[in-house]
Amino acid sequence: MEPNAATIWWILTALLVAAELATSTFFLLMLAIGTLVGALVAHMGLGFSAQLLAAAMAGGGAVALWHHRRKRLPVAPNVQENPDAILDIGSRVLVPAWEEDGTARVNYRGAVWKARWMGEGPPQCGELTIKRLTNNCLLVDR
Repeated sequence: MEPNAATIWWILTALLVAAELATSTFFLLMLAIGTLVGALVAHMGLGFSAQLLAAAMAGGGAVALWHHRRKRLPVAPNVQENPDAILDIGSRVLVPAWEEDGTARVNYRGAVWKARWMGEGPPQCGELTIKRLTNNCLLVDR
């Protein structure tokens, strides 16, 4: 028994959805929309050219619309500077003194951390704000 065109389109749709779930590539889901439309056109009894054209227009259109939408969204901040990703950003630490190499040792969350000045001008002592976290180093500013 030979599968009809609609069955092949549904299998392609399932494969694209599975690939999207495995790779988290949202554009594959947009292409799966195209193959779904191809399956629906096949169910209507139209020829392969119409199925292919409908699938290409729906999938390509969905990809183009999603790409256009993503370009209009604001760019997410760098993860190392994003307070939603690193909860330490915005916290305050007390810097008693700076060492010759431009670093300082600060007590933060019950441990001694290395701090580095990232503000303008010479490093300042006192209570400073964590602006970024790089490896185990707190980058601080006023």
